[in-house]
Amino acid sequence: SVFNGCVSTRIMSLPTDIRSVSSTLYFLPVHTRMPLKFGGETVTYVTCARARVTVRDAAGTTAEGWGETPLSVTWVWPSALGYEERHEAMKSFCIKLAEAWASFTASGHPMEVGQDFIEQKLPGLLEAHNKGAAERMPWLAALVCNSLFDIALHDAFGNLHERDVYETYNGEWMNRSLEDFLEPATEAVSFAGKYPEDFFVAEPPKQMPAWHLVGGVDPLDESELTGSEPKDDHPVLLADWIKTDGLKCLKIKLRGTDAEWDYARLVKIGGIAVAGGVEWLTADFNCTVTDPAYVNEILDRLADEQPQLYGMILYVEQPFPYELETHRIDVHSVSARKPLFLDESAHDWKLIRLGRELGWTGVALKTCKTQTGAILSACWAKAHGMTLMVQDLTNPMLAQIPHVQLAARVGTIMGVETNSMQFYPEASAAEAMVHGGIYRRRDGRIDLSTLTGPGFGYRLEEIDRDLPEPAAAFGEA
Repeated sequence: SVFNGCVSTRIMSLPTDIRSVSSTLYFLPVHTRMPLKFGGETVTYVTCARARVTVRDAAGTTAEGWGETPLSVTWVWPSALGYEERHEAMKSFCIKLAEAWASFTASGHPMEVGQDFIEQKLPGLLEAHNKGAAERMPWLAALVCNSLFDIALHDAFGNLHERDVYETYNGEWMNRSLEDFLEPATEAVSFAGKYPEDFFVAEPPKQMPAWHLVGGVDPLDESELTGSEPKDDHPVLLADWIKTDGLKCLKIKLRGTDAEWDYARLVKIGGIAVAGGVEWLTADFNCTVTDPAYVNEILDRLADEQPQLYGMILYVEQPFPYELETHRIDVHSVSARKPLFLDESAHDWKLIRLGRELGWTGVALKTCKTQTGAILSACWAKAHGMTLMVQDLTNPMLAQIPHVQLAARVGTIMGVETNSMQFYPEASAAEAMVHGGIYRRRDGRIDLSTLTGPGFGYRLEEIDRDLPEPAAAFGEA
């Protein structure tokens, strides 16, 4: 049996193997309390797509699993095309994926079934979806639409076997080792006989530092208030967020097209950060930079004029276009100054391999690119000495849980980014009744201790959430 160009070392199936037999799709609309700026666009609402996937093992036993992802249109599909046109295209693709997952016959561990779907089914589905379209939906958007089903598959496997799904990423449960999925970039690295579990931290933390997002249109002081800000129980100004949540880590969104604005923004936010006791900063240029000199000059100026702020910058995130194969920019000069993390570019381990050749030193993982892909990327990156971060997609509700679980299990450079409590805190009110520690930041940290039980530890039966009518349902009743 051949997978990904590699010969499988074990081709027999296990009695624990599963296949998907039905899927149900829900669309949950969410409105932001404050606008969120992505690149050149500002977001005021998003649809969270939630999937329920039913799986069956060889003995005929079934179980359900759940997955959810915000369809972050502006992040996955930067375009002059209208927001709503892209939004509807992604929702439409989710419905096609629901049908495809209900009839997908591959069986195995979720890592195997998930990767088979990504390699064997997803490209053709995207190609058919794009036929005749005014603009082709990108692969990153397809991954995001697929991620909720993939996450649900992993959750269902854990539920079926009454195990925390992270206890199953090993040779006892998997038919294929990592050498069947991954190819090393150097002879010094081997994936033979290794499984994802070999790259997880030995003791996952129950508390993690939380990164707060400072968006490009977030008001920094009272002079920037317009009067249209929400009047609720949550802060508006950055200094108030720092004080209320005890923040120690700030991620700063920059333009990448206006060096003076970006530098001034870093300095102003840095001053507020220092005054509030913040310890770490990161700069996110959102894929808009085309010349490494742009980033280098900002960093060098900071080092010269604001050495304390320069020292606080833990890493720089994705300044350059995410089409890495098209824009093969040598970035060694940037990573010589600060750790440089792939985000939008890191669709899978093959692109991370290319990024490493070009000079990138770290990877920002996201469950919205699929749980399967995030874990394979984490394993490849760690095996090659790259550092990890787990970045948010402003994940509310169920989407937050696999997100923070991934960060705790793979080990990051510093905590986890989590910002849904900034932009739509009320969206997660039902889930927060059970898992208060991951929907509110206290002393600059989140608390994962309530995530217990099988699958991802959702404890779904305790969460009082009314779902809308399904947008689609396929497979066995």
